[in-house]
Amino acid sequence: MLTVKIDEEKGIALLDPHGALSEDDFKTATKTIDPYIEKNNGLKGLLIHTREFPGWESFAALISHLNFIREHHRKIARVALVTDSTIGLFAENIASHFVEAEIKLFSYEDIEFAKLWVVK
Repeated sequence: MLTVKIDEEKGIALLDPHGALSEDDFKTATKTIDPYIEKNNGLKGLLIHTREFPGWESFAALISHLNFIREHHRKIARVALVTDSTIGLFAENIASHFVEAEIKLFSYEDIEFAKLWVVK
């Protein structure tokens, strides 16, 4: 399950995954985030907060995740990965070559620093 909240005042989306990610999680994220992007011509940032990366429920869920990234990376200025998972380091170093958004890794406990960075 993926909890998605928009902080309209700051212009950021907060994503909090719990358990393996599903196709529906990315549909829900899109339905929550896209209206804000359309209204404001983008999103200052996206903050993903999870102690450990939960993985995907299925191959179809992975494809939905990749499609979400493809459709949104030009509309989001910064992505804060707030996690102690080793995949965060991979994502920070590798994904930055494939997406326009600036990506930065933060420790799971440093969520407040991540929020400050993402709206900078």
